[in-house]
Amino acid sequence: MENNKKGTGLKRYLSDFLMEEDGIGTVEVILILVVLIGIVIIFKDKITKLVNSIFKTINSNVKQI
Repeated sequence: MENNKKGTGLKRYLSDFLMEEDGIGTVEVILILVVLIGIVIIFKDKITKLVNSIFKTINSNVKQI
């Protein structure tokens, strides 16, 4: 009989979940992405040199084995 009450079970859980205001919102996620993209653009050359250096080191170590 309790399952027939309005707002119980899965339907109520989904409704409560969707109405919950805790957690990271869309605006916060977009701001974080903008900052990360800006950092990548600013340090693009340094990041490229670092990654190339790491791959050269890995490649040379693999050839030695």
